[in-house]
Amino acid sequence: MRQPPLTAVLLALAVSAAVLPQGCGPFWVDPYITVSQSSLNWVAVHYYNLRREPARRVSVMIYGNGLVEVKKGSSELVSNDFAKRYNSDVWSDIKSHRLQITPEAANDIFQNLVNFGLLDREKTGKSAGKEVTDRFIAAKANLSSYTYSENVNLFEADPDLAEQLLDVVREFENPAR
Repeated sequence: MRQPPLTAVLLALAVSAAVLPQGCGPFWVDPYITVSQSSLNWVAVHYYNLRREPARRVSVMIYGNGLVEVKKGSSELVSNDFAKRYNSDVWSDIKSHRLQITPEAANDIFQNLVNFGLLDREKTGKSAGKEVTDRFIAAKANLSSYTYSENVNLFEADPDLAEQLLDVVREFENPAR
């Protein structure tokens, strides 16, 4: 049997690539993964309550090894370590604390967020009624080599996921001493 010439194969590949819809991810990538326990996993949640003046901010960073870092206050430093407005009246309004949970508990939190669609980019922005809210919550994550870093208000884009993220913030915001 005779092999097709290399140029014909390359031409067929080029034509098929041009015909495929642009921007579509491969159908075999499943955003609902099982998170494997690793110290390289992390989730960062940033919550702003804009009902108050100045805005109340809370940032929760959970690492796969069980370390939880919580920052809260009105300063931009709560959610941005590289903030520049040091002349702001609320620049020094920041409190932080660290907690240690088990790596298994951190992995359970990660898996719960994945189950609610944290890594599902197709789900973001598909909510029925995008009502504007005076609360903002966003997340960034690296879980089992899958990343998420969309900077959208999940209260508007995905209210169910936003409530799960808010539960994580509430869990670590004021720990029992």
